[in-house]
Amino acid sequence: MTTARRIGDTRRMFRFCSLLAAMLLALPLWAAQPEITGPARIIDGDTLDIAGNRIRIGGIDAPERNERCLDAAGRAWRCGAWATEQAKRLVAGQSLTCLDLGDRTYDRIVGRCYLDGRDLAVALIERGAARPCLRFARAQGQDRTYLQAEAVAKAARAGIYAGPLNPAASFCDPAPRSTRTAQTTTPAGDCVIKGNVSANGRIYHMPGQRDYDRVTMRNSDTRWFCSEAEARAAGWRPAQR
Repeated sequence: MTTARRIGDTRRMFRFCSLLAAMLLALPLWAAQPEITGPARIIDGDTLDIAGNRIRIGGIDAPERNERCLDAAGRAWRCGAWATEQAKRLVAGQSLTCLDLGDRTYDRIVGRCYLDGRDLAVALIERGAARPCLRFARAQGQDRTYLQAEAVAKAARAGIYAGPLNPAASFCDPAPRSTRTAQTTTPAGDCVIKGNVSANGRIYHMPGQRDYDRVTMRNSDTRWFCSEAEARAAGWRPAQR
């Protein structure tokens, strides 16, 4: 093979590789994301399972299964169990397509799931079964869409929007910790029950329990309660130890 021919072949290969790279870059982001498709089994309001793949729906946060909320009249109701039931009714054994967004949380795939082409997260928010988790919705480019869905739920006073919202999970807060409102470390009067929000949910600690002194009450993830009844009515559960 002559030198000129080798140079020509090299140039053609370079042009082909450049064209292929440009075509790949032009593809939408979702096209490169793995898909998980199949009938879904609902675990709770924002978690499901497809063929053994545990998927956390990205950009939203649903009440924990045992969480309670307050309605417009101030009465406590089992919003967590209700949200789980709403997710089951929406899916009802139908096939979902979930895009793996690349993140993992507690060994779960973080995904965006579609039912008949519609974002399942939007449907859950509009029903009042979940709320936008702004930190991650924003990172995933879905904050505007999910806030619009939330406006629909608020207007209809649907689900968790029928009464005052429980405190948002700390991991959903889009603001840096330094900008959060600090709370006093001193309880008001006899309100000595400590509530804090963690990855395990909203938990309250009684004086004398193991982790009571570890809860510092210094940021917006914490809250004082005057009674266990008040804590439970606000959607918090007791610490196990």
